[in-house]
Amino acid sequence: MSLFESQNFQPLAARLRPSSLDEFVGQAHILGEGKPLRKAIETSALHSMILWGPPGTGKTTLARLISQRCDFHLESVSAVLSGVKDIREAIVRAKEYQRVSTQKTLLFVDEVHRFNKSQQDAFLPHVEDGTVVFIGATTENPSFELNNALLSRARVYKLQSLSEPDIEAVLKRGVEYLELTIDARLITVLAKFADGDARRALNILEITSDLAVDGEITEPMIQEVMGSDFRRFDKGGDIFYEQISALHKAVRGSSPDAALYWYARMLDGGCDPIYIARRVVRMASEDIGNADPRGLQLALNAWEVQERLGSPEGELAIAQAIVYLASAAKSNAVYEAFNDATQDAATSASLEVPMHIRNAPTSMMQKMGYGKDYQYAHSYDGAFVPGESYFPEQLSGREYYQPVDRGLEKQIAEKLNYLKQLNQESAFQRYGKSADD
Repeated sequence: MSLFESQNFQPLAARLRPSSLDEFVGQAHILGEGKPLRKAIETSALHSMILWGPPGTGKTTLARLISQRCDFHLESVSAVLSGVKDIREAIVRAKEYQRVSTQKTLLFVDEVHRFNKSQQDAFLPHVEDGTVVFIGATTENPSFELNNALLSRARVYKLQSLSEPDIEAVLKRGVEYLELTIDARLITVLAKFADGDARRALNILEITSDLAVDGEITEPMIQEVMGSDFRRFDKGGDIFYEQISALHKAVRGSSPDAALYWYARMLDGGCDPIYIARRVVRMASEDIGNADPRGLQLALNAWEVQERLGSPEGELAIAQAIVYLASAAKSNAVYEAFNDATQDAATSASLEVPMHIRNAPTSMMQKMGYGKDYQYAHSYDGAFVPGESYFPEQLSGREYYQPVDRGLEKQIAEKLNYLKQLNQESAFQRYGKSADD
């Protein structure tokens, strides 16, 4: 073994590679119990596949685990460093190994998208005749970067960025392996900065360990290693809540410029855009509401763009939603109405549903009066039954929703006032008094 092959000179990420599927972190959607890929590995019924996912999600590690678990001879080629000549040599070795051994060969091609179309074609005959089981790893969309012929012979598995809890679990293994001491909050900070990349997280931890005093890693040490990339942003701390509060209040206060600033600050600090997108949806309902219902749809669209496309397209879509909401007409009428209704529901007794609006699916229930005298709204002008009540008797006449005189709610208020007038006229005709009496 040469000096550079020595275990002591392997990066921490290499030294901590899992030795079994049970140690593999993340990707439960394809490797969980009962999942097709898991079954294929456990039964050694392998098929050619493409592992597509961001850096540091375990593509190379998974290929190695598959070869070990299924007892395959592993040939590895990197498209960054290799050409057709290297592919041919790997195939020759696979055939030779097949001749002298009962083991099958797994050909792993890292960064396979870097091979051009003709280079990718070089794999096809050897995949088809069973010389190798092919596993390609790529960070790019296979639909655009790989030959259709190759794709038709391989199943694509999409690996996801590791979650923060997954990265924290990896970091804790690294801390234990290096016999370090580090505050749990700093592990969370490192996990967030890793952005779903386990290798990046372990690299930062390993570099920082060189600064550790008596095995202890402190925040200034992490700051020194990360330099300008380090931000005072901790999603469990005061700074986080201060910034999201500032963003929300800027939107509520109709200040698109300030809202954009706080949004940019949160992104610069490492906040997950998905979290911000979720909070923007909340703003759309709480502070804009029915004054401009388009705001909620725009917020949901921005969330979806972020989930589908990621950065930077998704972040721009969220910015668009934030500016729209900050500029839109404001109303918290639905928010207040919902809170009031929730309070009544929580504090009142279990009030019964009035008989006339109960469903009567059986003849027995019909005989008991369920649904009796119910008036079908669509049988009336304007699809409205004047004087009808849909509340429990004890809460009759409650009015939670008070539309504001802005945006679309101005029209809603006019409509509700008109319906209220019809109710009052109906009550006067029936009882000689208004509905409010």
